[in-house]
Amino acid sequence: MFQVPNDCRFKLKNHSLNSSDADGNNGAFIIIFEGRELQCIASDGEGWDHVSVSLSNRCPNWREMSYIKNLFWDEEDTVIQFHPPKSEYINNLPYCLHLWRPQDIKIPLPPSILVGIKESERKE
Repeated sequence: MFQVPNDCRFKLKNHSLNSSDADGNNGAFIIIFEGRELQCIASDGEGWDHVSVSLSNRCPNWREMSYIKNLFWDEEDTVIQFHPPKSEYINNLPYCLHLWRPQDIKIPLPPSILVGIKESERKE
């Protein structure tokens, strides 16, 4: 289930990115993780749950993206990052990545064996 950390909403006096609980799952958020400020924008329109994640000096890493995924979605939800055709690229921020989840369909996953061997299936 998609949810937002309301206590982390962006709040600067008279700023265009301000939002409130009344905006539901839409708004800008500042998330502190391991001493870094992750800037996030969340939305749930057009049939998609979406969170963009950016830093000021580099792209977010796997640990940061995983933290955001588990903050905005349940641990058992599947979310995805897209690598669209180059002709469809949009890059408004140089250090921004996006997490997506369609609202009306379950995201298919490849067989886990194509990724690796589950810890519970390893033989000593």
